[in-house]
Amino acid sequence: MSQIERLQEFKKSVQKKFNIYNTLFLNIPYTDMENIGMLVPLLFQQCEKGLKAGKNPSEILDDFFTNYADIKTEKERIDFMFRIIQYVERQVVLYDSVEDAAFPKLHEHTLSLSIRDYFQLANKNKRGEELANKLETFSARIVLTAHPTQFYTPAVLSIMNRLRTLIPENEIDDIDLILQQLGLTTLVNRKKPTPLDEAKNIIFTLRHVYYDAVGEMYAYIKQHVDDRDFYNPDIIKLGFWPGGDRDGNPYVTAEITNAVADEMRMTLMKCYYHDLKALHRKISFRGLHEAIYNLRSELYQSMFNADKILSYNSILQQLQAIRTGLIEDYHSLYLKELDHFIDKVHIFQTHFATLDIRQDHSVHKRLVTEGLKQKGFIKQDLEELDKQELINYLLREDIQLKPEEFKDPLLKDTLLNIGQLKAIQQKNGEAGCNRYIISNSEDIFSVLFVFGLFRWCGWDVEAITFDIVPLFETMKGMDASDTVMQQLFDLKSYRTHLENRNLTQTMMLGFSDGTKDGGYVKANWSILKTKEKLSGVCLENGIKAIFFDGRGGPPARGGGKTHRFYAAQTKDVVNHQIQLTIQGQTITSTYGTKEQFMHNSEQLLTAGLSNTIYGKENVITDVQRELIETLSELSFEKYNDLKNHEVFIPYLENRSTLKYYQKANIGSRPGKRGNKAKLELSDLRAISFVGSWSQLKQNVPGYFGIGTALKTLADQGKIESLKSLYQEVPFFQALMSNSMMSLSKCYFELTRYMEEDPKYGSFWKILYDEYLLSKKMLLEISESKVLMEDEMVSRESIRIRENIVLPLLVIQQNALQKIGQNDKNREVYEKIVTRSLYGNINASRNSA
Repeated sequence: MSQIERLQEFKKSVQKKFNIYNTLFLNIPYTDMENIGMLVPLLFQQCEKGLKAGKNPSEILDDFFTNYADIKTEKERIDFMFRIIQYVERQVVLYDSVEDAAFPKLHEHTLSLSIRDYFQLANKNKRGEELANKLETFSARIVLTAHPTQFYTPAVLSIMNRLRTLIPENEIDDIDLILQQLGLTTLVNRKKPTPLDEAKNIIFTLRHVYYDAVGEMYAYIKQHVDDRDFYNPDIIKLGFWPGGDRDGNPYVTAEITNAVADEMRMTLMKCYYHDLKALHRKISFRGLHEAIYNLRSELYQSMFNADKILSYNSILQQLQAIRTGLIEDYHSLYLKELDHFIDKVHIFQTHFATLDIRQDHSVHKRLVTEGLKQKGFIKQDLEELDKQELINYLLREDIQLKPEEFKDPLLKDTLLNIGQLKAIQQKNGEAGCNRYIISNSEDIFSVLFVFGLFRWCGWDVEAITFDIVPLFETMKGMDASDTVMQQLFDLKSYRTHLENRNLTQTMMLGFSDGTKDGGYVKANWSILKTKEKLSGVCLENGIKAIFFDGRGGPPARGGGKTHRFYAAQTKDVVNHQIQLTIQGQTITSTYGTKEQFMHNSEQLLTAGLSNTIYGKENVITDVQRELIETLSELSFEKYNDLKNHEVFIPYLENRSTLKYYQKANIGSRPGKRGNKAKLELSDLRAISFVGSWSQLKQNVPGYFGIGTALKTLADQGKIESLKSLYQEVPFFQALMSNSMMSLSKCYFELTRYMEEDPKYGSFWKILYDEYLLSKKMLLEISESKVLMEDEMVSRESIRIRENIVLPLLVIQQNALQKIGQNDKNREVYEKIVTRSLYGNINASRNSA
């Protein structure tokens, strides 16, 4: 179907339906102020008209209150603004629901290729067997995180789920009732969630979406593989960070980690029980009926009692016995349904999703330092030892560390956690928790400290059933990564560990901090080059390399069109698996329904398999590499100048929502690392950093420096080379396309008033000029007339969402203006800023 036809379907299934149901919603009188909902469209019109006329947010609102709403007192105006925020938040929920409900209909007309299409292509190219063999070993691991960019509570998710069911059927009376319910349901947490709360929110999605979606995806793949014996339950794997990711989050303790592991296992037992109960009604045959009843009884106990452990092998043996009886004695009746259930057990085993452990390298360094001090091996710090001496202590010296010997609660808990990981594996199976990720890895000790701590906590060096995963996320870390891994492979003890882990090494690359550190182009180019280098090092050493990408929602954090990114990897990047984090909003916006999950996970698989089908590899020539390298350095130079500008941090602190992320009850993790009085860029979480630019509608990390870099090369007579680069190199095209998405979500009119600010005006002008230049140059090299020219539906969806939240953004900027003027109601305006975060981030769907 053409883009125009898809757009017509979008307007019919999304835009028109939203307008109808939005009219219903705006007429709901659920506040003390009459007709406030009917004023929302009028406020939008005044905001749009006022910003285009160059008015600042305070002028727009004053004019609206005086000439249209007749609201005179400051208190009444503040109350009105809070009410508008509540309406807008719920409009976003409604629009999300309408768009999600239309997904199956729009998907019918997608231009994306399915697994079935790929098999047809592969057979046509006489590569069908090759594709089938690849699928038997390939895997896509989707790792769910709890970073604070998702604000929908289970109550709201339940409302959205019901709306998604009713909207396609146009059940207007029921929809009206649910919209009334939505109007009275709070969208925000009264208190900051604990890590366990965050985990339970995502486990809700595991249970109600992914359990069936992954099972159906596996059945779909089996159906289209021309091999009755196809078996690869790892083809779609789920990972889980809530409760295991303690990097910068002191509230994730050993106790929390254990509780989350129990919660996932017990929730999975509920899913199994539900499926088996349905089978029990069908398999009513003598002998088998009783066997199912016995297994149901065991599942029932294990889904409520954390001490009642039912092993994967026990479940499987009982199901296989039932299966044998069904074939031998009962004509294989309902065998297909039973096999589908057995497949789910193969996939999820007893853990549901693999719980990853993550901690920052600096914490391990502190712990190793303190441990060696306690044992008398050093007096003060590790610099007293040479490199070989330290390696010897970590790999060979018989040292025992006990948690009770440490006063520092963080160090004590780190030891407690490493000590309990065996017990978690015994309960949930080894696959339930078998990866330890080290943030800010820059040298071999990032890995060796963890290896040593496992030894010192009582793990047998020959039986460390954990993959130790370095996370290279800074420019320094990526530059050193190949040397680091080679040095590790040269160590006999570490090599032996890898032999016990199937000669496989997982390495994580961090997009978020990489972009914050090096800018958009340099970070992404560095990550590709790092993957190529590491692929080569692993190949030379006989090690199977697995890359795990730490990707956020927006392009600035590695998001955007993810499948396009993976399809664009070069031939020098090994392609055994795709592993990536799915963060915050992206969990519900991209993988939030069964249909969305199946489509997007299928796209991940086909992206990873594309080279196999077409028989051609992505190659970037030396000339093209030199051009990208030059672009990378030029854009970095521009971005680095911005980072070092004297008002860069003050601008974010005083003219954005940066400091308010921490005040919103949206996540358990602190907004920055450490407790320094003065804010530094290195301490900033990428989420609040990128999110703050998004709230300003400036999206700086997603494009800044690109315009200057492209213009510099164009002035050198290389514009045709840049156009060819865009057309011929999928990686570069994916990079620029994602940047165009960031630009399409910018709206500098919102903050144009800052141009007159005596302190920040010139800085704002730097941002605006680079935005204009980046837009101009990207349109020129892509030979497009508008941004996202080939994505008409996405472009229209962005437009509608931006319009919905415009009144909210004007209210937010007005509040920031009042705060900057030290208004007498400063505290109230700070609450308005904090409250306004929710709707805007949810509307963007991939803003942080």
